[in-house]
Amino acid sequence: MTKEKKKEGKEAGQSALQVWKNNWFLLKLCFAASPVYMITYLLDAIRGHFFIFLEHTYGIGYVLEAAEFGYPFRNVAVFLITTAALITLGMIFSALVSNYFEVRELPKIRRKVKMMLYEKARTLDLQCYDNPDYYNELTLAIAEADRQIDRCILFLKKVACGITGFLSVGIYFLVKDKFSILLALAAFLIAYMFNQLYNKLSYKIRVERNPYERKREYVKRVFYLNDYAKEMRLHPDVSRILFEDFKKANGDIYEVERKYAGQRFFLSFLKKYIGNDFISDVIYISYLVYQAAVRKVLSFSSVAILYNSFGNLKWNLRIFTDLYPYACETSLYVQKILDFLNTESRVTSEQNRTVTKKAKEIEFQNVSFSYRKDGEDILKDISFHIKPGEKIALVGYNGAGKTTLTKLLMRLYDPTQGDILVDGISIRNYAVEEYRNSIGAVFQDFKIFAGTVAENIAYGKKNASQEEIEAAAKAVYAHSFIKRLPEGYDTIISEDSGLSQGQKQLICIARIMLMNPPMLILDEATSSIDLRTEQKIQLSFEKLMKGKTSFIIAHRLSTIKNADVILVMKNGNIIEQGNHDRLIDMNGFYANLYKSQFSS
Repeated sequence: MTKEKKKEGKEAGQSALQVWKNNWFLLKLCFAASPVYMITYLLDAIRGHFFIFLEHTYGIGYVLEAAEFGYPFRNVAVFLITTAALITLGMIFSALVSNYFEVRELPKIRRKVKMMLYEKARTLDLQCYDNPDYYNELTLAIAEADRQIDRCILFLKKVACGITGFLSVGIYFLVKDKFSILLALAAFLIAYMFNQLYNKLSYKIRVERNPYERKREYVKRVFYLNDYAKEMRLHPDVSRILFEDFKKANGDIYEVERKYAGQRFFLSFLKKYIGNDFISDVIYISYLVYQAAVRKVLSFSSVAILYNSFGNLKWNLRIFTDLYPYACETSLYVQKILDFLNTESRVTSEQNRTVTKKAKEIEFQNVSFSYRKDGEDILKDISFHIKPGEKIALVGYNGAGKTTLTKLLMRLYDPTQGDILVDGISIRNYAVEEYRNSIGAVFQDFKIFAGTVAENIAYGKKNASQEEIEAAAKAVYAHSFIKRLPEGYDTIISEDSGLSQGQKQLICIARIMLMNPPMLILDEATSSIDLRTEQKIQLSFEKLMKGKTSFIIAHRLSTIKNADVILVMKNGNIIEQGNHDRLIDMNGFYANLYKSQFSS
């Protein structure tokens, strides 16, 4: 059996206790977020099904018996008027629940669950995002949150409706004809068995379809998003290849559906016909005719109402038939949400020590690192020592390990071997969030958040004033272009707002300028800025880095000539280190790289 099939079998084979716990977990969250809505919703479900019994079973039966046995008209009129009044009041209550409580309270429930997921996502280790399998589970958990809340609330309604309907109609049938209950239970058990098999098959199909649907959605986005419009026109082959991928994804989805079509049809026929229509329309009607015409133990009005209400009783029992498979499917998705929420971070603090604001002394002690347990080391036995306030440059070809080294320093990952000391203390002993907040980083794949320009800069410092925001922007020469925007600092921007890469990068750099951390990491921080602007920013960086320990990754070696220490990396190793003059005198890798850049 393959690994995927084993996992699939494990997911589909939940115990009844686990199904109950998962559904109860989500129900508790719903009640905690909005008890008023949940209670009124439950009462409305009970009201609705009791009134269905009152009107369709007891009411019609009473009127038919009155006509057959000659009840006084006054009694019938009082009954009908009272029933109509109760139903009217119930409809008013139902409208209040759906048009007031649901509109006001349901978003509170969704917000509570989504905030739990978002808070967890904020604290997840970066390696979770690098794991495709885990990332698929993560995105599915978040995408399914609202749907599972709705399903869980509907599950509660089904339980209330089933119990109310079964008790009311069941008691009526016990009074009129006890054997009818046995026939209804037979239909219930048969439909239950086939329904459980059908729902497991439906879940299996959805899981198999999911990767192909995600691939298809990606291709669809590429065709209509403006981010890809230029590339699609400059490289026609891309369109052809993507279209082939789209066709293949559709074909794969079709194959999944075709593979299970026979099983789905057969199970659907068994659960809908054998467990329902055959018993009610063939067996039960024959039994009622026999009881009334042959044995004469049932009145004609009782035969009419029992047959008419058998479908109602069967429907109430069918709710119970659907409940467990329905709860199982909900539980499978809730389990993904729980697995996501229960993911333990591997990057944790051992002592929760505080971080000082002074410049940092940094030491790497025989640090090695691999992104996968069985993978090749990206960094190999790295050791170096940096004094407080020094400026360090990392140099090397792409893939040398420069960015990985800075990720370890920021504790986005922990080394697989060795240790990193900051101010003589292992970074594992610092409070994780506080330690990360002591580092200001600008990466080459920087991001702009949807919001105003001022808000994007202010993310660097809580409760920053407008004066502080503008001062940071002026320091990195961003103030002039920001003032030319339609609303200045109040202009709404995003990744797709029309700003150039250089302008967006200046905003990110202003954010770090405002943050004013004791450690800086600049990973190709000026890669999207023209040479003239870069010269100005280098001056601002000099001011920013004064009194701080700073790491700079740059391919243009002219920008790091003044670095106190230059670490030259190749294939995960530090092959040379020293200042610019010393490395030039060594006439090694760095010197050759420097000369090649200036000769070109």
